[in-house]
Amino acid sequence: MKVKRIKIGIKDLKTALDDFVKTGEAVERGERVKKETGTYFTSFEAFRKALTPKRLELLHIIKTKKPSSINELARIAKRDIKNVADDVKYLEQIGLIEKEETDRKTRPVIHYDRIAFEIAV
Repeated sequence: MKVKRIKIGIKDLKTALDDFVKTGEAVERGERVKKETGTYFTSFEAFRKALTPKRLELLHIIKTKKPSSINELARIAKRDIKNVADDVKYLEQIGLIEKEETDRKTRPVIHYDRIAFEIAV
């Protein structure tokens, strides 16, 4: 079985903008651009605020227990439903979780096995 990975990295704003410009220029020249997916933060502090221990725990629970709803996820995590729903919404916004709608329930899902962490130097 192939391990699916998602990239998380830290790039300062200038590096991220330079990468964006290089990609745009390559597209203008008609070059094929390799699709790169991932989530990047502008600092290690921003990364730490985004991936708190409780959010990492939710990712683990979603991957291993496969809860059928956000309510079930909150029960398994032994956390308040509102806080879990807020964390799931944020993790979805940064691309670490997807939500599937089924029978009036919202089920959080993860389609990767590993997170690769990169720091630009």
